Amino acid sequence: TVFVCWLLFRVITLFDEKKNPIPATFVHGATIEIIWTTIPALILLTVAVPSFALLYSMDEIIDPIITLKVIGSQWYWSYEYSDNLKFADEPLIFDSYMVQENDLKIGQF
Repeated sequence: TVFVCWLLFRVITLFDEKKNPIPATFVHGATIEIIWTTIPALILLTVAVPSFALLYSMDEIIDPIITLKVIGSQWYWSYEYSDNLKFADEPLIFDSYMVQENDLKIGQF
């Protein structure tokens, strides 16, 4: 913020109408426009390339030890352990509901 305030003050004092009644007639600054367009684009590219590499590497599916499927409904959550077939004939499925604060025992939260 200090730099921005200083820069604003410098612009106001340097380009005062009383000091410079006939302004310069620059129409375009092609070089500076190319520079301030390409530099941020290159910065974004240097951030995007590793980000996409990380994103796609996280998408690889390796053989998981356990699979948990969680479904969020309006007032509760449903859980399904589909890898439970090694120990039982059907997958373990259960729902969890919110417990009112008044129904909790002391110290239970």
